[in-house]
Amino acid sequence: MRILSKRNLAAIATIALSFQLVTPVYAQSAADCGARAERAERGASGVMSGAAVGAAGGAVFGAIVGDNRKAAKRGAAIGAVAGGATNAHRKNEAYKREYDACMAGN
Repeated sequence: MRILSKRNLAAIATIALSFQLVTPVYAQSAADCGARAERAERGASGVMSGAAVGAAGGAVFGAIVGDNRKAAKRGAAIGAVAGGATNAHRKNEAYKREYDACMAGN
């Protein structure tokens, strides 16, 4: 029987140690990822803040373009709807992104 050299023993020991140190990454459960995604979603700006910003921008735009109060009110209403919808979409995207990253093991 052949005796292994010190170099071969060191290589075998290094490989064995690396297998012990490397641990697999397991995906979390759907409930865990859902909770993590909900926390991320809560951190995103809300629908109301988007509606407020949209209303302010829409009112300014309506006042400039229409040059009267009625146009400013219309602009505020349209801006509120658009701003609220935009932020609702952003919150949904934040949820999806975090959930998918969690399920992927990130």
